[in-house]
Amino acid sequence: MEHEYDLYYWPSIQGRGEFVRLILEDGGASYRDVARLPASQGGGVPALKRFLEGDGAGGLPFAPPFVKHGDRVIAQTANILQYLGPRLGLVPDDEGARVFAHQVQLTVMDFLTEIHDVHHPIAVSLYYEDQQPEARRRATHLLAERIPKYLRYFEKVLGADAATAGRTRFMLGSSFSYVDLSMFQVVAGLEYAFPKALVQIAPVFPGLVNLARRVSERPRLAAYLGSTRRIPFNQQGVFRHYPELDAVGAT
Repeated sequence: MEHEYDLYYWPSIQGRGEFVRLILEDGGASYRDVARLPASQGGGVPALKRFLEGDGAGGLPFAPPFVKHGDRVIAQTANILQYLGPRLGLVPDDEGARVFAHQVQLTVMDFLTEIHDVHHPIAVSLYYEDQQPEARRRATHLLAERIPKYLRYFEKVLGADAATAGRTRFMLGSSFSYVDLSMFQVVAGLEYAFPKALVQIAPVFPGLVNLARRVSERPRLAAYLGSTRRIPFNQQGVFRHYPELDAVGAT
């Protein structure tokens, strides 16, 4: 069977690639998660690395995730979602809405960088255990300042009535989009990484909690979340649960 899209991302983590998997799954796209396939089917990590070494067709990506669609290679998570959104019917038609969707998605990616850097505050090349004191200090600021600031912004975008607006309110108003899928992933990731701290922070974003629940109930997404295609959160992705970092935000 020929698939329309090939997704290239690390095979054992959600990471930034999960934002792309969510839009492909909810949009009903025909795709391959290439690095999770056996080498006999043209998959595996070597297939991913060939692109990073410049041997693939199309534009040269800096890092995964990237998507191959025909002769095109599209990299950078927000850029991929901007590309796939119109093709999968997961962004409105008007230009203003698409620009705003991309703007919010770029803010999501900024947020992800701050979340990632809490467990790698000195260098990505070092193990978490090599920078644990710095991580604890960083976590104090992340939980007290940065997470609430970002969530207040996203809650404001969603709208003041979002917590009681039933199934009608989304990040772009009345139109469901890939930004809503990303907000689901953010909420799910934070609940995994910082369960104690989130109990205290949750009152800041009741609308986002409501949105995440509604997104998880969408038929295609619910099927994906209940399948083996959904890689569990673990200690190699963006969202990691270190109890000692979660504890700095708990009383």
